[in-house]
Amino acid sequence: MPLAIFDLDNTLLAGDSDYLWGQFLGEIGAVDGASYERENERFYQEYREGRLDIMAFLAFSLKPLSEHPRDQLDAWHARFMRERIEPLITAAAEQLVDRHRAAGDTLMLITATNSFVTAPIAARLGIRNLIATEPELQDGRFTGRVAGIPSFREGKVTRLQAWLEQHQQTLDDAWFYSDSHNDLPLLERVDHPVAVDPDETLRGHALGRGWPIVSLSGDQPAPVHRHL
Repeated sequence: MPLAIFDLDNTLLAGDSDYLWGQFLGEIGAVDGASYERENERFYQEYREGRLDIMAFLAFSLKPLSEHPRDQLDAWHARFMRERIEPLITAAAEQLVDRHRAAGDTLMLITATNSFVTAPIAARLGIRNLIATEPELQDGRFTGRVAGIPSFREGKVTRLQAWLEQHQQTLDDAWFYSDSHNDLPLLERVDHPVAVDPDETLRGHALGRGWPIVSLSGDQPAPVHRHL
């Protein structure tokens, strides 16, 4: 069955879960609020400008996971889901996922944000297949390091290719929805690339290539081609 692949932050979510998790940690006192917020904002701006050093960012963003026990992290994340994530899940996003599910497509979430933050969000959206950046674990605790290849830019293509081989799947007739020019390496690989509330660079690229541009910010997703 064809894959329907979704980016998460600013695509299926009306916000960035990675950035918001950092803000949340500062607000609850798990990290130094002012200094962490400055660095969090700096990295987020670099991401938007297409010049993010992903390994430097991950060294920053995964460090707090190594500083607290897993049960405390899980309790914080449950609160984060209720207070920060649920309000960002729009009706349009859920309906788009449901339409692909009803069409029989294989649903996948692919994101550069780490799996500790994103796995509960994927579960909430009813998407079983998740490719995310993996935080390293040792003896049940996060080390603050990355395990394997981060699923960012070309890394998404590499990680997806490994998944396809493992599951004996192909990208034939696949869809990919994203808001960001950072995802152009994967958008260029699929038969049905769709720009969702895109940044300026992606919008220009989509217009030039004739790709659909849709919005998930309202109650109903904008129509796309095919039987959806």
